[in-house]
Amino acid sequence: MKRLALVGVLVLAGCGSAQTPKAVQPHLSRTLAQPLRRQADAVAAALAAGDGCLARERANALQSSVIDAVNRRRIPPRFQEPLVSAVNDLAARITCTPPPAPAPAPAKHGKGHEDHGDHGKHGKHGKHGGDE
Repeated sequence: MKRLALVGVLVLAGCGSAQTPKAVQPHLSRTLAQPLRRQADAVAAALAAGDGCLARERANALQSSVIDAVNRRRIPPRFQEPLVSAVNDLAARITCTPPPAPAPAPAKHGKGHEDHGDHGKHGKHGKHGGDE
């Protein structure tokens, strides 16, 4: 079945090609496609490294680049909806889970508050002990 479909496409592609010029197929220019590919690869690398936060940041940058290219009419209309949808979906699916915050350091006594040992904060004769 696949072979028959392929033969049909080849026959249709060959019919009349000598009489009519080939229609120009829309494409992305290399100057646009290469940076977008690098950005997509950077998203994939961050995901592979397990860094969802960096991946989301990179996906958002890719999303901005695609939207900018659409607004500047650098992406053919035929590709705009599929490309924007794919980039939006990618950015929405990435979860950023920041690492847990480090435990707070133990509180230190400020200047003028030295450790008083077993006598409490006020010394031997203060409020907390001694002869009363």
